[in-house]
Amino acid sequence: MVDILPLSSYPSYIDLLPSIQTCNITNLPENYFLKYYLYHALTWPQLSFVAVVRPKNGYTKHTAPDGSGAGSVAEQYPKVVGYVLAKMEEEPTDGVAHGHITSLSVMRTHRRLGIAERLMRMSQRAMAESHRAKYVSLHVRMSNTAALRLYRDTLGFEVETVESKYYADGEDAYAMRMDLSNMWVDWAEIERKDRERAASDEKDGDEGDEVGELGKKEEEKEKMVRVKVGRGLGVGDLVEKNEAQTAQ
Repeated sequence: MVDILPLSSYPSYIDLLPSIQTCNITNLPENYFLKYYLYHALTWPQLSFVAVVRPKNGYTKHTAPDGSGAGSVAEQYPKVVGYVLAKMEEEPTDGVAHGHITSLSVMRTHRRLGIAERLMRMSQRAMAESHRAKYVSLHVRMSNTAALRLYRDTLGFEVETVESKYYADGEDAYAMRMDLSNMWVDWAEIERKDRERAASDEKDGDEGDEVGELGKKEEEKEKMVRVKVGRGLGVGDLVEKNEAQTAQ
């Protein structure tokens, strides 16, 4: 079983960076120095996600030095089998806030499980919700048909331009982008619905028991009905006979 988690969910997520770098070097020809991963992790930790193998017996709980309970996934560092490294463009040339996918990789042993798609979708949503990114961009080799199917056919990216000799070996790249404005969180609408819900709960809420003459009449009526039903079933007579026998 594989879990997809934000890189920032780990208390010391920098410890995962060497594993992420290994995943990159194993699968991709475009490699980076470790400090480049660190740059992403420190600047936009909420935009990058990792795919980790869940232990067969589940996550165990540790006991912290102070004796308090700790543990679960956030304090363990399982095997990394995939990642997406993402960022926000700091100085966008078009003046529009947008994100960029720097690198995406999944180990061959864990492909065809939908991991790459999940990594991408979670990163895109984080860009839209955390930074209100208008769109997300990426580059992909023209010969990488598997990646093209994922980006274009599954996720909905569109080819914007072709950049000649983009890669170090001279291969051209598709510059692709995908609109994210439909993922924006409308906080004004959420607050409006919260106010309506609060007003509705206050109107329909329990206002307490009735008081005054009306409340007393209802209470007396309830007592009368109970007595009538009891006598109708012979309960009253039975109680009187028992009391008479006790007196004798």
